[in-house]
Amino acid sequence: MKALLLSAYAARSHLHWQHSLVAMASSWQWRQLSLPPRHFSWRVRGNPLYWSQVERTALAEPYDVLVATSMVDLATLRGLVPSLGSVPALLYFHENQFAYPAQAHQSSLLEAQMVSLYAALAADALAFNSAYNRDSFVDGVDALLTRLPDRVPPGIPQQLRDKALVLPVPIDLEVTTATTATWPGAQGAPGQRPLRLLWSGRFEHDKGGEGLLRLLQRLEGQGTAYELALTGQQFRRSPAVFAQIQREFRHRLVHFGFVESADYLRALRGEADLVLSTALHEFQGLAVLEAVAAGCLPVVPNRLSYPEIYPPRFRYASRPLEPEAEAVAAAALVRQLAATLARGTAPVPDISAYGQAALQPRYQALLTRLAGLPG
Repeated sequence: MKALLLSAYAARSHLHWQHSLVAMASSWQWRQLSLPPRHFSWRVRGNPLYWSQVERTALAEPYDVLVATSMVDLATLRGLVPSLGSVPALLYFHENQFAYPAQAHQSSLLEAQMVSLYAALAADALAFNSAYNRDSFVDGVDALLTRLPDRVPPGIPQQLRDKALVLPVPIDLEVTTATTATWPGAQGAPGQRPLRLLWSGRFEHDKGGEGLLRLLQRLEGQGTAYELALTGQQFRRSPAVFAQIQREFRHRLVHFGFVESADYLRALRGEADLVLSTALHEFQGLAVLEAVAAGCLPVVPNRLSYPEIYPPRFRYASRPLEPEAEAVAAAALVRQLAATLARGTAPVPDISAYGQAALQPRYQALLTRLAGLPG
């Protein structure tokens, strides 16, 4: 089996998926082409131009299956390299360009949306990391098509849904997979310390820094004793709210800033009690999943992909139009889970379905079917 893997915007989560995919099909021969995660608009529109000229020899080799991320302009690439038109293609969606919060991008996403639509139509199968990702993409396509002036063919959303399936990005459950959470602050526990909260979203608008600030202010006003570790990836133009959190909650912080060391990050996760999300946009939430695997209890909003993954007792009310009310709900859940931990151990949500061992047969079955090989 010879497979071609194309990643047009190789962000960290995309690289994690890429390495996992190759590991799950290690007996196959993989050719991997990827582009760095910068200059978003140019990456989305320019990848077929670059690859068709610079990597034409590699693309023209015979392959049994093609796997591309949703930022690959697959329709154009297949036109520029005609031999790819006969290779069965899977388009994998880590995210989609229809579900980003309005303030996250100043420029229009229409071009990126159209690229992903044409790519989806050109692919033989579509895989999404969550049902929320799939549904928001198909619904977004439907809404876009209804706004177009004329000559819009019917049935496109259903056509896309018919060839779509949910196939999450696997996480590493072999390193450590906790079934119960404990807190050293519980009565009689050794090494007592305050409740430790972990927030691991990227320092970007769509991860809800303002929501985190309101939650922390609510906990502070209620006299809650806690420690805080912020481990998200930072950028040169991160929203100012993160600097405000660093100033205002310096006395709570045990860590602030991105963690390069996998061992140190694992230790931080293993030492935290609750992992928080205040995200406005999240298609699977790998960082939260990895923290839960290390023994953290999740505190997540009742929106996005979270209802698919975590039971209701770990989700606070989603009220994006009433941010103070949402902060009240999130703070109440933090206190509730802290009280549970203070009485002893608490069961961690079962996320075994997101491990590589559980997902490997599903990935292999899909790719084998696309390649037309016996299962």
